[in-house]
Amino acid sequence: MGSGQSTVSQAPTPAVGAQAPPSNAVQPAKPKPCCVCLDEKAERDKCMLFSNSDDAQKECADLVQKYKTCMAGYGFQVN
Repeated sequence: MGSGQSTVSQAPTPAVGAQAPPSNAVQPAKPKPCCVCLDEKAERDKCMLFSNSDDAQKECADLVQKYKTCMAGYGFQVN
C-alpha cells in the first residue's frame, strides 16, 4: 500500500499586514434608542405638546432636527 509516510497539510499563511479580527472580540453594546438623547427628546416633546403656534411642526423644527442629529450620532435613523 503506502510508503508509511504521511503528509501534513499546512494552512496558507496570511499576507503580510493582513490581520484577521480576533474570534473572541466583543463588540461594544449599542445603547437602546430610548436611553439616548434624553434632553433633546424632552425639549422636542415639550415644544410640540405645549406650542401655542398654529404650526407646531414648523415652530419646533430646529429641536426636531437637533434630536435627529443626536440620534444619528448613536447610529439610529429617525424619519
